[in-house]
Amino acid sequence: MGKLFLVPTPIGNLEDITFRAIRVLKEVDLILAEDTRNSGKLLKHFDISTPMHSHHMHNEHKTVENLVARLQAGETFALISDAGTPAISDPGFLLTRACVEAGIEVDCLPGATAFVPALVNSGLPNDKFIFEGFLPVKKGRQTRLKILAEETRTMIFYESPHKLIKTLNHFSEYFGADRQVSVSREITKLHEETIRGTAEEVLKHYTQKPPKGEIVIIVAGKK
Repeated sequence: MGKLFLVPTPIGNLEDITFRAIRVLKEVDLILAEDTRNSGKLLKHFDISTPMHSHHMHNEHKTVENLVARLQAGETFALISDAGTPAISDPGFLLTRACVEAGIEVDCLPGATAFVPALVNSGLPNDKFIFEGFLPVKKGRQTRLKILAEETRTMIFYESPHKLIKTLNHFSEYFGADRQVSVSREITKLHEETIRGTAEEVLKHYTQKPPKGEIVIIVAGKK
C-alpha cells in the first residue's frame, strides 16, 4: 500500500517552505499539482526533479479512481496546490476522502496557510472562529450572509481583488457599517499590508485605493 502526502507550499515567500516538504517532494514517486507550470517554477528553485501530474478542480473527479488504484499498488504521491495547504479552498478533498475510505495512509504536513497569519494579525478575537472561504458568487450568497449576520465567532473569508468592494459592501449592509473588519493582502510578499477598521472605513479605503493580490478578510462576530 502506498501513501498520500498533502504538502503545503509557500503563499508568496519561498523561504516559508519546510525542510520536510522539500524532502517529501524529492522522495515521492509523483507530484500531483494544481498547475504544473506554476509548480514547475517552485520545483526548479529547490532542485526537485520528481515527475508531475496535473490535478485540479476540473479533472479531479475523473482521476481519483485511477490515483487510488495506483496508491493501492504501492506508489507514493505528494499533492500540492498553487499556494498554501491543499484542500483549503483548493483541490485535495476528493482524493483525501477516497484514500481514507480505501484505507490508504494520508499524511498532511504542517505549513503555509493564508488565513492563519491574517487571523492572528487582525487583532480580532481568535479563540473561536469559523472559516468560510469564498462566499457563493450568486446563488445562496444572500442566504449565507443573513445566517452569518448572527454569527458570534470571528469569521474568515477569502476574496479576489476585483470582488472585494462588492463583498465589503455586503458586509456593511448585512453585518452593519460599524462591524470590525481586517483585510490582509499579499501575505508574505513584498507589498503585504493589513487594513483594519469598521466595514465602512475599510470599504472607503479600498474604494479610493483599488486592491491587488490575494485577499483574506477577517470579520468580528456579532456582539
